[in-house]
Amino acid sequence: MTLDLAQKLLEVIPSEKDFFSLSEKELIHITGSHAKMCGNAYRRSLLERAEREMDFIRDKHIGLHYFTDDSYPKRMLEAIDAPLLLYSSGSCNLNEGHMVSIVGTRHATQYGIRVCEDIVKGLNEKLQQVVVISGLAYGIDIAAHRAALKYNVPTVAVLAQGLNKIYPSTHRNDAVNIVRKGGAIVTDYQSQDRIYKGNFLARNRIIAAMSDCTIVVESADKGGALVTASLAQSYNRDVFAIPGRVGDEFSQGCNRLIGSHRAQAITGADDIIDAMRWETVNQATPVQGTLFPDFSKEEQAVIDTLRNAGEMHINSLTNILQQPVYKLMSILVELDCKGYVITLPGSRYTLR
Repeated sequence: MTLDLAQKLLEVIPSEKDFFSLSEKELIHITGSHAKMCGNAYRRSLLERAEREMDFIRDKHIGLHYFTDDSYPKRMLEAIDAPLLLYSSGSCNLNEGHMVSIVGTRHATQYGIRVCEDIVKGLNEKLQQVVVISGLAYGIDIAAHRAALKYNVPTVAVLAQGLNKIYPSTHRNDAVNIVRKGGAIVTDYQSQDRIYKGNFLARNRIIAAMSDCTIVVESADKGGALVTASLAQSYNRDVFAIPGRVGDEFSQGCNRLIGSHRAQAITGADDIIDAMRWETVNQATPVQGTLFPDFSKEEQAVIDTLRNAGEMHINSLTNILQQPVYKLMSILVELDCKGYVITLPGSRYTLR
């Protein structure tokens, strides 16, 4: 079930408990749907499966992040195909200040690996609260994770299978180090799920949706990294690509993204920071405000909402505060001028 469908169901059903306790006839009457999910047998099978999964979760101390929980990645709420539930191992904050995904070919060159290191090192030196996200796959993915581990940057590995197994198995030690060093391994698959080829493309939506921006380091003319870039675009995320020499096999995808204006060409961390309008450690200065600022009721509501969420899209703010867009924009501009709100790319906002 997608996030979009769950939200629509909860508009007509009082709670998740009611979804499972109502009879099939009652559920069909309320929802107006004869879908498979309304069937008694199907819902009973879901509960039985969930009970079996809870044994694994309790035994392995797996974290659960439901889409209404504070720990659920808030950026993902903007993606209608986001999963309702994420499973995790590790302590990383999935709502950290700067979430950057780095993806690319499974056949990384030494140049691509070095670029990963330079980007991660540069972001770590100039930003606070940065997290690197990738898919633990061969090539650029694992290079990004290892660069993060090298420079003590929390990193999140998004798996295409349950947390009872690591694929590829040769990256098991990397997965252990990711968790030990303050990162996390996350997935929307249960331990009982089989691994299918389509899982690897499906998990790319999580990599893209969880991030503020996606960086493609190396890619052939076709590949999973280009899928992640397209997904990031569809979620209104910024996409960057490392340009390469004409004719190089694993530069064709990046060059095509740049040439078709679907990605901005970058050469390092400084380009990313400038494009995202992120404040560096040296730039950050405290706001010179009064001890007790005099905010209007509407301004205070915006500040309280952003303080709880960390960062939000204008559409999410509109839905939560029940304010028309034109009025909310006026409030946000005023707070930006006062120095209390920062306007981010992609119509996103956060507190200074």
